[in-house]
Amino acid sequence: MTPLTDDYGRKIEYVRISVTDRCDLRCTYCMPEGFKDYREPDNWLKFGEITRLAKVMTAAGTRRIRLTGGEPLLRRNLPDLVAALRQETSVEDISLSTNATRMTRFAKDLKAAGLNRVNISLDSLQKDKVQELCGRDVLDQVIAGIDAALEADLKPVKLNMVVMPGSNDDEINDMFLFCRDRGLTFRMIETMPMGHTAVQAGHVSLQPTIEKLRLDHGLIPVIGELGGGPARYWQTPDGKTQVGFITPISQHFCATCNRIRLAVDGTIYLCLGQEEKIEMRELLRDPGCTDEAILRALEQGMHLKPERHHFLETPEKIVRFMSQTGG
Repeated sequence: MTPLTDDYGRKIEYVRISVTDRCDLRCTYCMPEGFKDYREPDNWLKFGEITRLAKVMTAAGTRRIRLTGGEPLLRRNLPDLVAALRQETSVEDISLSTNATRMTRFAKDLKAAGLNRVNISLDSLQKDKVQELCGRDVLDQVIAGIDAALEADLKPVKLNMVVMPGSNDDEINDMFLFCRDRGLTFRMIETMPMGHTAVQAGHVSLQPTIEKLRLDHGLIPVIGELGGGPARYWQTPDGKTQVGFITPISQHFCATCNRIRLAVDGTIYLCLGQEEKIEMRELLRDPGCTDEAILRALEQGMHLKPERHHFLETPEKIVRFMSQTGG
C-alpha cells in the first residue's frame, strides 16, 4: 500500500489521537479556567472507531500513535484501547501524553496492555507556581505519577515543560537537575498561540537556553532518532540524560512534519497552526463504510495539508485551544 503522503512529499508516520477533551487541570496555555466548549460524549469516537481508523492508517505507513487529550487518563477503560491498538493494528510504538495525576492508578495496566512509553507535563517544581499555572496544587501527585511510570517501565519517561516568560523560565536548570537525578528525558517547549490565553502567556525563544545548558552541562548533540516527534535532542557527555527542545516558533520544523492529529470528535487536523481538516466521524459511522473508503478520505485529505504554520506572522489566527485539537 502506498504510504500516506502530502503534496510536499512528507509521509505521515505519526498520528496523535485525542481520546477526550476533558481535563482535571486548567493549564492556562491549554484549557483555561472557565472553559466550557466541550464536545458531547455521544460525538466522541468510540474505541472501535479509533481502532478501525488506526488500522487503516498503520497499513498505509503510520508507525507511531500517541494518545492525548485533554487528559487521556480521564477516558474510561483506556487500557482497553491500548490493547486493541496493539492487537488489531500494525503500529510499532504507542505512547501517552499525560499530566500524571492518575498515573499511579493506571501505569501497570497500561504497560500490560502494550503501552511503550509516556510523556508527562510538569511546568514547575514549586507548589505555589503549579497551583497558579494549573489551577490546582498537584505537584506531589505528578511526582508520584512519574515514579509509577518509571516503576512500570514505561520508558523513556519524558518530562515536558512549557517555558513561559516571567513565570517559570527561571526554573529551567532546576528542572534539568530533577530530570537528571530521576533518569528522565527533559524536554522544553515554546509556547504556541493556541487560544487567547496562550497568546497572553507570551513566548520565550529557546535558542539562548540551548546555548546556556550546553555550556553549563557540556551537552552534545544526539546523533540519530529519539522518538517520532519534532524535538531536537542533546545529551550529557555520559549519555545518561537527554534534553530535547521543541521550537515551533523560533526554529520551526514544518519541512519535516510527519504527523496529523485526530481530535476526540473525529476531526483530523492536518496542521496544529492552520484550519485545514478532514471530518471522519460520519464516514466511520456509516454502516456501508469500507476500509477502502476510509483510505480514500485520508488520501484526499493529504492534499489539504499546508506547507507550514504562520504562528509568527499571524499569532492571533488560531482561536481553538490546544485541548480542542488534541495536545
